[in-house]
Amino acid sequence: MNAPAPSAHLSTKDIQSLDSAHFIHPFTDHGDLATRGARVITKAEGIYIWDSEGEKMLDAMSGLWCVNVGYGRKELADAAYQQMMTLPFYNSFFQTTNVPAVKLAERLARLAPKVGDRSFQHVFYSSSGSESNDSNVRMVRRYWDLLGQPQRKVIISRHNAYHGSTMAGASLGGMSGMHAQGDLPIPNITHIEQPYFFENGLPGESADAFGVRAAGWLEEKILQIGADKVAAFIAEPVQGAGGVIIPPATYWPEIQRIVDKYGILLISDEVICAFGRLGHWFAYEKFGYKPDLVTFAKAVTSGYIPLGGVMVGNRVADVLIQQGGEFNHGYTYSGHPVACAVALANLDLMEKENLPQRVKDDIGPYLAKGFEAIADHPLVGSAETCGFTAGLVLVKNKATRERFAAELSVGMVCRRHCFQNGLIMRAVGDRMIIAPPLVMTHAEIDELLRLIRNALDLTLQELKQKGLY
Repeated sequence: MNAPAPSAHLSTKDIQSLDSAHFIHPFTDHGDLATRGARVITKAEGIYIWDSEGEKMLDAMSGLWCVNVGYGRKELADAAYQQMMTLPFYNSFFQTTNVPAVKLAERLARLAPKVGDRSFQHVFYSSSGSESNDSNVRMVRRYWDLLGQPQRKVIISRHNAYHGSTMAGASLGGMSGMHAQGDLPIPNITHIEQPYFFENGLPGESADAFGVRAAGWLEEKILQIGADKVAAFIAEPVQGAGGVIIPPATYWPEIQRIVDKYGILLISDEVICAFGRLGHWFAYEKFGYKPDLVTFAKAVTSGYIPLGGVMVGNRVADVLIQQGGEFNHGYTYSGHPVACAVALANLDLMEKENLPQRVKDDIGPYLAKGFEAIADHPLVGSAETCGFTAGLVLVKNKATRERFAAELSVGMVCRRHCFQNGLIMRAVGDRMIIAPPLVMTHAEIDELLRLIRNALDLTLQELKQKGLY
């Protein structure tokens, strides 16, 4: 294909042609995309984005779970500019440090609450959640080596979990489509079933009873492998990319009991859930469990610049620091000064506008009330929220909870109606999910709910026309 030469004034078709010729997108069928052309996003403000054709869309996914303070915040751009003009980059390898990285580490340690005997005074920096979870594998296995238990290598995760796209991150995740490409998972990583009550609950079983039973799958796996071989259990507080899978209230307390019983490390992957998304700075506080390691990324900078890391709890940090000598692991951009400066400015905004508390006391409950109303739609089998995330299940029959055949891709039908009518809403199979910016007003939430109901109505209309409902 002959691509157009670059110029200052490219048409949408020109950009799409260049995109098809040169840009390999993540999680994309490029042959299919080339037949339609990528949608070109050109600007954003607040909770809205615009494409090259001038179409305005409400971004109910916060970019990719990350733009918590909304688009167009000059404070973050100014922080990046000022740091770039002062110290745009230096590494952290040569026994050197930089001021923003140190200040951010202290700030994060202050924000991460102590739970029981777990406190978080140390941070390991990366550029993404994927890199952070790779780092978790390295730290966990190094920890057990130093304690004289090198056989403890197995890390248990959950099916349908998402922990990144690197070799270790994708292995820790439980996405079958990812495992099918690249001979994954790598050795010594295994999975248990997810705590998805709508799909895995038994007839007549309460959500609380299911939560205990679902947590019990971890103990079964530990005993199957041998507790002396298990290093850690990793899980998202609420599974994000898997479809906003919200565990019953009984799930996490039982998980905590099990990891304590067998002395296993607990990793809380909060790449999506931290920094106000669930109404707390860190989601483990909401659910009351005691992780040893906490993965973060995305909203630490509201997505304005890449940054990730791991909050390293005292149990692990003390061993690595006091007994470990040199830790042979790190990244070029660990503690990048510009990224850390933007993160500090972002946290300033979140504190100034009290966003975690606002999610907990105001807009989270307001969204929950609106989602309760959406549950009456003929296509919706279940609608639930947690903080400022929400998901609904599309069903063929509300009374029996009969699902649509997977090959119908009903979720993608609904997503198409969302995108064509001014709403960015994600489809995960037949679950439709949102995670909007935390700065939304009640009026904007009302607009969001109207757009969702409109997309549901259009989906139902199309399914009826095709004789599928």
